[in-house]
Amino acid sequence: MNRPWPQSLNFSKADKALRVRFDDGAEFSIPFETLRVESPSAEVQGHSPDQKVIVTGKENVLVTAAEPVGRYAVRLVFDDGHDSGLFTWDYLYALGQAA
Repeated sequence: MNRPWPQSLNFSKADKALRVRFDDGAEFSIPFETLRVESPSAEVQGHSPDQKVIVTGKENVLVTAAEPVGRYAVRLVFDDGHDSGLFTWDYLYALGQAA
Protein backbone atom coordinates (compact mmCIF):
# COMPACT_ATOMS: atom_id res chain seq x y z
CA MET A 1 0.00 0.00 0.00
CA ASN A 2 1.32 3.40 -0.96
CA ARG A 3 0.97 5.91 1.82
CA PRO A 4 0.53 9.61 1.10
CA TRP A 5 3.89 11.39 1.30
CA PRO A 6 4.22 15.06 2.27
CA GLN A 7 5.34 17.40 -0.49
CA SER A 8 5.44 20.56 1.59
CA LEU A 9 4.98 21.80 5.14
CA ASN A 10 4.42 25.54 5.60
CA PHE A 11 4.04 27.06 9.04
CA SER A 12 1.94 30.24 9.09
CA LYS A 13 2.26 32.33 12.26
CA ALA A 14 -0.37 34.71 10.88
CA ASP A 15 -2.93 31.91 10.53
CA LYS A 16 -1.52 29.89 13.45
CA ALA A 17 -1.67 26.81 11.25
CA LEU A 18 0.44 24.23 9.47
CA ARG A 19 -0.36 23.91 5.79
CA VAL A 20 0.65 20.49 4.51
CA ARG A 21 0.34 19.14 0.98
CA PHE A 22 0.60 15.43 0.15
CA ASP A 23 1.49 13.69 -3.10
CA ASP A 24 -2.05 12.28 -3.43
CA GLY A 25 -3.35 15.83 -3.90
CA ALA A 26 -4.66 16.27 -0.34
CA GLU A 27 -3.99 19.65 1.25
CA PHE A 28 -4.73 20.46 4.87
CA SER A 29 -4.54 23.45 7.17
CA ILE A 30 -4.06 22.16 10.72
CA PRO A 31 -4.30 24.75 13.51
CA PHE A 32 -1.27 24.92 15.83
CA GLU A 33 -3.71 24.50 18.72
CA THR A 34 -4.84 21.14 17.29
CA LEU A 35 -1.23 20.05 16.81
CA ARG A 36 -0.46 20.93 20.44
CA VAL A 37 -3.52 19.40 22.11
CA GLU A 38 -3.34 16.25 19.93
CA SER A 39 0.43 15.88 20.26
CA PRO A 40 1.39 12.21 19.92
CA SER A 41 3.64 12.51 22.97
CA ALA A 42 3.22 10.28 26.01
CA GLU A 43 2.79 13.52 28.02
CA VAL A 44 -0.50 14.15 26.18
CA GLN A 45 -1.61 10.71 24.96
CA GLY A 46 -0.48 8.74 28.03
CA HIS A 47 0.52 5.12 27.64
CA SER A 48 -3.03 3.88 26.98
CA PRO A 49 -6.25 5.48 25.69
CA ASP A 50 -7.67 5.96 29.19
CA GLN A 51 -4.61 8.02 30.19
CA LYS A 52 -5.06 10.76 27.57
CA VAL A 53 -4.64 14.23 29.05
CA ILE A 54 -7.03 16.98 27.97
CA VAL A 55 -4.84 19.99 27.22
CA THR A 56 -6.56 23.40 27.32
CA GLY A 57 -5.57 27.05 26.98
CA LYS A 58 -3.49 26.58 23.84
CA GLU A 59 -5.48 28.82 21.49
CA ASN A 60 -2.50 31.13 20.93
CA VAL A 61 0.32 28.57 20.93
CA LEU A 62 2.89 28.89 18.14
CA VAL A 63 5.26 26.41 16.54
CA THR A 64 8.81 27.76 16.89
CA ALA A 65 10.71 24.94 15.19
CA ALA A 66 10.24 21.78 13.16
CA GLU A 67 12.95 19.14 13.14
CA PRO A 68 12.90 16.19 10.71
CA VAL A 69 13.06 12.75 12.33
CA GLY A 70 14.42 10.31 9.80
CA ARG A 71 12.15 10.10 6.77
CA TYR A 72 8.98 9.32 8.67
CA ALA A 73 8.16 12.20 11.01
CA VAL A 74 8.74 15.72 12.24
CA ARG A 75 9.27 16.89 15.83
CA LEU A 76 7.46 20.15 16.50
CA VAL A 77 8.66 22.61 19.12
CA PHE A 78 5.95 24.84 20.60
CA ASP A 79 6.44 28.20 22.29
CA ASP A 80 5.08 26.79 25.57
CA GLY A 81 8.13 24.49 25.73
CA HIS A 82 6.41 21.28 24.56
CA ASP A 83 8.66 19.38 22.15
CA SER A 84 8.30 15.66 22.79
CA GLY A 85 5.76 14.63 20.15
CA LEU A 86 6.86 12.98 16.91
CA PHE A 87 4.31 13.70 14.21
CA THR A 88 4.48 10.91 11.61
CA TRP A 89 3.26 11.63 8.10
CA ASP A 90 0.32 9.25 8.68
CA TYR A 91 -0.62 11.09 11.89
CA LEU A 92 -0.44 14.51 10.20
CA TYR A 93 -2.64 13.18 7.40
CA ALA A 94 -5.20 11.90 9.92
CA LEU A 95 -5.16 15.20 11.83
CA GLY A 96 -5.64 17.06 8.56
CA GLN A 97 -8.63 14.92 7.62
CA ALA A 98 -10.18 15.56 11.04
CA ALA A 99 -9.43 19.31 11.17
